[in-house]
Amino acid sequence: MRIQILGTGCPKCRKLAENAEAAARELGVPYEIVKVTDIGEILKFGVLMTPGLAVDGTVKSVGKVLTPEQIKGVLKG
Repeated sequence: MRIQILGTGCPKCRKLAENAEAAARELGVPYEIVKVTDIGEILKFGVLMTPGLAVDGTVKSVGKVLTPEQIKGVLKG
């Protein structure tokens, strides 16, 4: 599973990455965290507000720092 954090590296982006890693670890699924920091690449996802969360290339959340519990729901979905 490829979990992409869409953002420029701000504190909210870092927290979302931390929460995503915790969620994937707790679920015991194989995962890779990829930080997409290039504005052009972020815009290709259609994301205009960061942080964004994408799973396997599909945007799941925009403009929010999801909790590990919320991210687990997204990853299971």
